[in-house]
Amino acid sequence: MLHELMVKGFGIIEEIAWKPGEGLNVITGETGAGKSLVVDAVEALLTGRVNDEDIRHGSDEAQLEGIFQIPAKAADALTGLLSEKGLETDGDMLPVSCDFRRRGRATARVNRQAVSRSLLRDIGAVLVDIHGQSEHLSLLNREQHLDFLDAYAHTLELRRSFGASYSELHQIEREIQALSRDERELARQTELLSFQIDEIRRADLQEGEEEVLERELALLTSAEKLKTASYEIYRILYGDESTLGSSSAVDKVNEAIPALKQVAETDPSLQSQLNYLQEILHGLEELAREVRSYGDNLNHDPQRLEEVQNRIELVRSLKRKYGSSIGEVLAYMQRAENELEGLTYSGERRQQLEEKREQLKRDMGTLAARLSGERARAAMKLVTAVKKELGDLDMEQVDFDVSITRESSEEGIPLPEGDCYQFNASGIDSVVFMASTNPGEPMKPLDRIASTGEISRFLLALKSALAGADTIPVLIFDEIDIGIGGRSGEIIGRKLWNLSRSHQVICVTHLPQIAAFADAHFSVAKQTVSDRTVSTIKALQGEARLNELAVMVAGPRYTETALSAARELIEKAEKWKAGLPPQGN
Repeated sequence: MLHELMVKGFGIIEEIAWKPGEGLNVITGETGAGKSLVVDAVEALLTGRVNDEDIRHGSDEAQLEGIFQIPAKAADALTGLLSEKGLETDGDMLPVSCDFRRRGRATARVNRQAVSRSLLRDIGAVLVDIHGQSEHLSLLNREQHLDFLDAYAHTLELRRSFGASYSELHQIEREIQALSRDERELARQTELLSFQIDEIRRADLQEGEEEVLERELALLTSAEKLKTASYEIYRILYGDESTLGSSSAVDKVNEAIPALKQVAETDPSLQSQLNYLQEILHGLEELAREVRSYGDNLNHDPQRLEEVQNRIELVRSLKRKYGSSIGEVLAYMQRAENELEGLTYSGERRQQLEEKREQLKRDMGTLAARLSGERARAAMKLVTAVKKELGDLDMEQVDFDVSITRESSEEGIPLPEGDCYQFNASGIDSVVFMASTNPGEPMKPLDRIASTGEISRFLLALKSALAGADTIPVLIFDEIDIGIGGRSGEIIGRKLWNLSRSHQVICVTHLPQIAAFADAHFSVAKQTVSDRTVSTIKALQGEARLNELAVMVAGPRYTETALSAARELIEKAEKWKAGLPPQGN
């Protein structure tokens, strides 16, 4: 429901903060006071669209904000819409605001986050229906007629089942299309994959192999240099028989040991140093032998060098083709093997899918026939219910029908009787609400009928019939009483109050017979403040409300008789609302 509406700088409204109540809210006031401006403000808020003349004279901007309390019946649709756009609700309250600047763009926000105008309209369509001179009306949107009929027929679950099958069929057809490529292309792809797999497989690559090869290549290309260096190291450490004199590291240490031994005999504190020097001697001798052995084992092997170079080039070639590392090359081979297996069995898989597709279409045809039957039965009930509502409103001349059509197609789904029809996720039916407002005139879709007070009353009849199926929480009726008298006004008041049991209803009216049914009554008035016209709105209760109805009955100079008539209207409405039989006519 609309919890609060704040308007600033809009038309002749300087600033108002209005809190409508639950149930039926009635707005009254003299002509030109700005009653419809409240409705216009709600519509501007939910469409993000105003004209420059709508912004108050002397102001550069208009600011509108509505705080909506989200009822359970609209929560799923609204939460899904907000989540899809990355928005979240703050509990069960949803603030919606729109700032309009002269010759500038509007700034719309939902839950304090900026949104596009199109998203604002989508959110508004879930929250509010405005009946009057507005295009912000779900019943004028043909795309929603099927939704209304399915809700009325209680076939939404059946429709969801059909939609799930529709999605499954779409996935199957996409896979069949992928498998239906040109046979020559399939052959070329098969040949290419087979060659690539064989090339990689014959290479017998091993993880980490490239690093090992690189190290071996470095050794093979430097074998002679390494051999020479190892012999030189051996000579320096251990000496060489061809060398005259003793100049090796081992000899030098051997010379130092006896001298240090003599010192240690005199000063035992150097015994540990002597032991360490002896260990060094043994270590140098071992090191020299190991280096000599390393050099002896180094041999220049041109054949092995060529083998290693060729292997490294093979690895690099495969990496250039299939990946930046051996791991990626092997992963590519696995993917290619999987793809080749899919191509090999594509013919068999395609046949399985085609059989599954035909069976699914037959099942969908059975489901669609059942869905269509339920819709047709519900449509007949809805037509009867709407015509009864129209009769109550003295609108017998207005006719209503539900058009359910389908289109034949060989590519469609087969119904049990054998005929095939086009389909979408909702079934095979196209549903449009039709009406004729004058005898002899042909039926037309609702969106092609002029939006007058008469069509507003017609839509009230339709809304009343659809009340249990309508999830839009806020219904606004503007100028619904144009051209009607008191008796019809009382009937409209009853229907509006009945609607308010399942919706928050806001009605702008001139008729006291409608206003008498209000759960909350508000008066709009205009006054002059500092040479400027200002529109205000206030809640009426008790005597103030009685006086307002008396003005509506007899004008501003009302009499005691008018007060009595107003009192009688209120009492009669309250008794009817309480379920008591009305007195008099």
